[in-house]
Amino acid sequence: MNIPIYRVVIKKKAEKRMRSVPLAVRDAFVALCNDLEEKGPFQPDWPNYSPLDNNKFHCHLSFNYVACWKWEKGTIIIEVIYAGSRESAPYDTKKSQR
Repeated sequence: MNIPIYRVVIKKKAEKRMRSVPLAVRDAFVALCNDLEEKGPFQPDWPNYSPLDNNKFHCHLSFNYVACWKWEKGTIIIEVIYAGSRESAPYDTKKSQR
């Protein structure tokens, strides 16, 4: 097992949402959190991974579920700010503002 390099903090609402999703989605979320701890905020191997504005990132946990996180450069803390349905995800990117 690798020693975590980053510290992942999960917002309470994200944690609560993950309690009501299918088990496969929960397992994917746990795997993502492990990858974030070990490899950091850049996760190009995850489906539909992309950077968002303001040091935020996202990826798909399944077709219907996503996770969003933020990281301030120079810190070891990654904060999972959203985990849940992709319809309700906070996609505040420059593309959506056009």
